[in-house]
Amino acid sequence: MTVAIYTDGACRGNPGPGGWGAVLLYGAHRREISGASADTTNNRMELTAAIRALEALTRRSAVALYTDSTYVKDGITRWLPGWKAKGWRTASKSPVKNRDLWEALDALTQRHDVTWHWVKGHAGDPENERADTLAREALKAAAA
Repeated sequence: MTVAIYTDGACRGNPGPGGWGAVLLYGAHRREISGASADTTNNRMELTAAIRALEALTRRSAVALYTDSTYVKDGITRWLPGWKAKGWRTASKSPVKNRDLWEALDALTQRHDVTWHWVKGHAGDPENERADTLAREALKAAAA
């Protein structure tokens, strides 16, 4: 059986306070997690949501991870091998932003069998909407 994970991040200002949320589904089981940072970026929150969700899994799992972030999906499925081959440099030879989080996400994908899916944000997908709500609620708490 596959674990379905829906993730989202939110940020007020970029940088500014941010939040992340994730919904994990496995059969009849459901778990919702979220967190916040006082000073961050939207991309860092999107990455953190995926990292924290994968860290929440207690054993090697088949995972279908849904994100509305093309940055996360394209980064992990398309750009990461090139960054690593070029010593964590982009095509323009500048350092990869958020390298610490990309390295953490890369390590977690070695522990699980992850398939990555992009879902359009704010388009009515109930689990993506719930992940968005969790991220925004965490953001509000961080900004308070």
